[in-house]
Amino acid sequence: MALFFGWSVTWSAAAGSAAHADERAGRQAAVVVRGGDTLYSAGSRCTVGFNARSGSTPYAFVSGRCAQGATTWYADAALTVSVGVTAGVSFPGNDYASVRYTNTAVSYPGEVSLGAGAGTRDITGAANPVVGQSLCHVGRVGGYRCGTVQAVNVTVNYGGGVVSGLFRSTICAEPGDTGGPAFSGGTALGVIVGSSGNCGSGGVTYYQPVVEWLSAYGLSIY
Repeated sequence: MALFFGWSVTWSAAAGSAAHADERAGRQAAVVVRGGDTLYSAGSRCTVGFNARSGSTPYAFVSGRCAQGATTWYADAALTVSVGVTAGVSFPGNDYASVRYTNTAVSYPGEVSLGAGAGTRDITGAANPVVGQSLCHVGRVGGYRCGTVQAVNVTVNYGGGVVSGLFRSTICAEPGDTGGPAFSGGTALGVIVGSSGNCGSGGVTYYQPVVEWLSAYGLSIY
């Protein structure tokens, strides 16, 4: 029993539990997961390439190699805000995976983050890359960089498996950039899956095309 401004107030365990539940829901409602953001599992940390959906159900595009062995995904490194589950992984041969978002208290906009303080880019569609096309990508380590598509239908041997149907750009990347989104204007093209060289000495980047992933899972960019 507690007195507050002369009123007698009884605080029950049920009321306390409800208040804590409301507080948790409020924190989660403030959580936003965009392309370029990071999802965490018990043994992995993967970058979201793009958000997409099937009907009203949202999904995330992540690297298949990164998502191998992971089942439940969180928006934070402490693994306290669950956001979804692995819906499918294709690696080797391809390098993509789908995470089905299940936490409706979290927001999953169809845009990508351009990095700290750089704002966002709305992504409204997807297309296959064309040689000579301009594009930009966002890496967790290398940041926002732009260049041109250099080659398509490229095959790469990862050592742990061969992946075909990739495309390559003139943009450099750094270790840790895997999974970052690549786009031309508001059009999704692919996600970073590998690179040669680095941004200090120069290099090129390889991407898994986004159209193939969308087709495989019956998804659309929004």
